[in-house]
Amino acid sequence: MSKRILIIDGHPDALAERYLHALSKAYCDGAHAGGHEVRSIIVSELDFSLLRTSHDFQEGVPTESIGKCQELVSWAEHVVILFPLWLGGMPALLKGFLEQVLRPAFAFRADSHGWPKKLLKGRSARVIITMGMPAALYRWYFGAHGLKSLRRNILHFCGFSPIRESLIGAVEDIGAKGRGIWLAKIQKLGRHAR
Repeated sequence: MSKRILIIDGHPDALAERYLHALSKAYCDGAHAGGHEVRSIIVSELDFSLLRTSHDFQEGVPTESIGKCQELVSWAEHVVILFPLWLGGMPALLKGFLEQVLRPAFAFRADSHGWPKKLLKGRSARVIITMGMPAALYRWYFGAHGLKSLRRNILHFCGFSPIRESLIGAVEDIGAKGRGIWLAKIQKLGRHAR
């Protein structure tokens, strides 16, 4: 069964040679091969400001480019977010982007008891993170707190489920063969919209 897939490439560096961009393309190629409909957002190509006040977050009007990104999130059945691990979490540009897109009244709203109502239910997600350290070290020693925050405090909070992840560690050390193996794995995930 084909799905509508949105790929969010969250690397703040638009340099084409970045491995993360190749992973994004691999997922896209696999999804196309699997008969899925695919759209992409490359965060480094967007021009948006950071939110600085609670009022802006809750009541500000998104720019036209952010509005288009919200339309793509609404359209999608499966969202893939890719980013490099920086200081234990996502880069600031991606966090700023998610704050702009996943605003109240679009991604969630409080119900009559003050609990958040998840407005993006019915969508699954995959998070793909590249990092310099071994993935097991990030997961077990550092507790994968950046990943956990994204999963629980952002995606699950807005209604995404299930949320799966792929942690690609030691990207500077795995060499061309290791990178090729990961590209093939990510392409296969795209083919199956997982």
